[in-house]
Amino acid sequence: MHFSLNFAPLAPYWPVFLEGAWLTLKMTVFSVVIGTALGTLVAFAKRSRHRLLSRLCGIYIESVRNTPFLVQIFLLYFGLASIGVHLPTFTASVLAMVINIGAYAAEIIRAGLESVPRGQIEAAECLGLSKWRIAWHVMLQPAIEKVYPSLTTQFILMMQASAIASQISAEELTAVANTVQSDTFRSLETYIVVAALYLALSLLVKLVAWAAGEYFFKRRRTVRRAAAQTAQAARRRAAAARAGRPDVSGTSSGNATQRSAS
Repeated sequence: MHFSLNFAPLAPYWPVFLEGAWLTLKMTVFSVVIGTALGTLVAFAKRSRHRLLSRLCGIYIESVRNTPFLVQIFLLYFGLASIGVHLPTFTASVLAMVINIGAYAAEIIRAGLESVPRGQIEAAECLGLSKWRIAWHVMLQPAIEKVYPSLTTQFILMMQASAIASQISAEELTAVANTVQSDTFRSLETYIVVAALYLALSLLVKLVAWAAGEYFFKRRRTVRRAAAQTAQAARRRAAAARAGRPDVSGTSSGNATQRSAS
């Protein structure tokens, strides 16, 4: 059986592909911003001294992390509809993504909070800082900086998981691909294009996350700049030492000449 790739039938559908990619990106942005804020609150609440609040946060985290994302979307879209609450597909998808990423981000951020030395918190309390300033400057900012790569990975995974929203007819990238391949009967070419678009979106999310980290985490830039200056100074000292080192061969030949003359 002879088969050759032919992307020409997909050319008229490029606007549709771009609309699907834009909807996927928009869903990701909404879910990441709101979900990270939710995860931060849950992380602090789980470390609270109030046992009931901490247990409720633990139940939320374990319930979300141990159930499939597809089931969570179905519960919000079909389950709520059965009791008279009808959510638009975009709203149901974003809400499911927010709930999902909030649980995962809560555990990631909580791990970062646990890594903050207790002595720093006690020192801030001795200085008379308020609880909000301690939570923001002493605890949250260093914690986010430490776990930022893990959060970035979770953002990308959530963007890729948005493909499941196609099961409730959300017109994101995967749903668009299903429609295009049923119209053109070019399944392989269609999903190659979709894979390339998901790859481009993932790289875009990585780039934006890196730029945001460089902007917000100023200490990281300071440490990197100090390390670069130290390395440059070491190279200069090494170059100066090599330049000022006496020529061993020349010295030896000079000594030999003096001995022969004498």
